Amino acid sequence: MNPSISNSPNPTDVANPGRRGFIKTLVASSAITLVTPKLAQATFSGFDVKRLALEHHHTGASIDVTYYENGRYLKDALHEINFFMRDYHNNLVHPVDPALLDQLHDLKLFLGVNKPFHVVSGYRSPETNASLRRHSHGVAKHSLHMEGKAIDIRMEGVAVKSIRDAALTLQRGGVGYYPNENFVHLDSGDIRTWRR
Repeated sequence: MNPSISNSPNPTDVANPGRRGFIKTLVASSAITLVTPKLAQATFSGFDVKRLALEHHHTGASIDVTYYENGRYLKDALHEINFFMRDYHNNLVHPVDPALLDQLHDLKLFLGVNKPFHVVSGYRSPETNASLRRHSHGVAKHSLHMEGKAIDIRMEGVAVKSIRDAALTLQRGGVGYYPNENFVHLDSGDIRTWRR
């Protein structure tokens, strides 16, 4: 199964220039932490089209897909994303939480960039998670990766600290900062943060 490439317009290409300029000014002035959670959550709520571009660090696969349109999540697009985010160790597929996709979408817009996220880790089967735990103390026993609610990411040309800061400002789910491994963990669980 090969993920298809959608030719739908990119929301960042049609976004209100005033909104985009405001966001870029926030990032450039390092005032990102001054944005209130309500403002951060409301900033991107009006998009009728949501699109994500992802590249997988381990498989080399890439996907660029519109997953939300006209007030609904697109079933076929979600299936493509589920397959893309599969446990690459054993090819097991699990549904990805749409709330996690929305976090990624809003994070991309907040950063003001139009680049794919590099996925370090998506879904993990319980067997893979247990194996990783045996080799690393940084892997949670009840990881949200096993529920399709977590992703580890980086982005070419964007410091992981900037990704972490933007994700914290959006006030959605968990944000883990792994500067030595050069990735940020995002999940759609409770709001919390940590560094390893």
